[in-house]
Amino acid sequence: MNEPQSPRPRAPVRGVLSVLPYAVMAVVAAVDTSAGPEVGYLPLVSLGPAFAGLVGGWRRTLLIGALALLLAAGLSEYNGLLGDRRGYTAMLSVVGVTAAGLVAVRMRQAREAELSNVRSIAETAQRVLLRPVPMAAGKLRIALSYTSAVADARIGGDLYEVVTSPVGVRVIIGDVQGKGLEAVETAAVVLGAFREAAYDEPDLQAVGERVERALDRHLTSEKFVTAIMAEIGHESAVTLLNYGHPAPLAVQGDGTTRLLEPSARALPLGLGMHGTAPPQPHVHPFSPGDQILFYTDGVTEARDGEGAFYPLTEAAALLTETDADTALAAVRQSLVDHVRGPLQDDAAMLLLRYRKDGGRL
Repeated sequence: MNEPQSPRPRAPVRGVLSVLPYAVMAVVAAVDTSAGPEVGYLPLVSLGPAFAGLVGGWRRTLLIGALALLLAAGLSEYNGLLGDRRGYTAMLSVVGVTAAGLVAVRMRQAREAELSNVRSIAETAQRVLLRPVPMAAGKLRIALSYTSAVADARIGGDLYEVVTSPVGVRVIIGDVQGKGLEAVETAAVVLGAFREAAYDEPDLQAVGERVERALDRHLTSEKFVTAIMAEIGHESAVTLLNYGHPAPLAVQGDGTTRLLEPSARALPLGLGMHGTAPPQPHVHPFSPGDQILFYTDGVTEARDGEGAFYPLTEAAALLTETDADTALAAVRQSLVDHVRGPLQDDAAMLLLRYRKDGGRL
């Protein structure tokens, strides 16, 4: 998981904001000296310290304020307004705006510190909640990628777990509606119920019912959790139970890809009180050499600068890498390259590979 980060502007934007105060003061000085004192551009020098507080600390704001004051005094002298009311007004405006900018910087830094602290607490809770998945379970090779969003200090509620039970390997991946500590708490309820039920219950539907009941007791409002549960038993097949979650991507040994869609859509976990039919298990072939990629909507809903969604099915070609971790890392890098910046939502990916004759695949 990514380390906590305070919400700061992206590098190009930050660079523009850094030079903006100086550029504004330079433009005002050029216009004022060419237009003359009659037009009255001199008070606009205070825009320099007004923009200074957008990035950086109080020292930078104070420095720009001092430069603006010197510039206002110099322009007043140049225009013959140094002893005039208009010259004094311009310099007082610079002082006043600089003071306001210092207060704004202090408030911004306090908010950044608070958001960083909240994010740190939430990510610590999430690390405790999301235990490392095993690299192998039975005949499966498992790889995991979790990329935490850096938009604001509100992490998402993506969840995942792999449990080896008497009937086979059972998997869950899901996404809690909302963000922050409340989402982490809801994820804890889902994972706690799944870990118990996945080992105890004889069939996958019973596991889903146990998780649904636990979530109904926990939720106090109309929140929900999209999730998909999977069971890989002793046959060459995978059984899926989809609660309104994006369908996993299957990649067969010959390179053929398809989305494992259910025959009918079902509501997410937590909305069972509406009386709709629960999801029905659907079974798909899963043989040695095949792969299944589970993911959350932070992957498929990631957009590039032109608003295009990440083409996950096209990225299936990256899964041909022999090592599962390397293959999934390549997909993650492809996702980051597509966005060309920090992700705006948590993105979890869980890759299951059916190993060939006990090999490393």
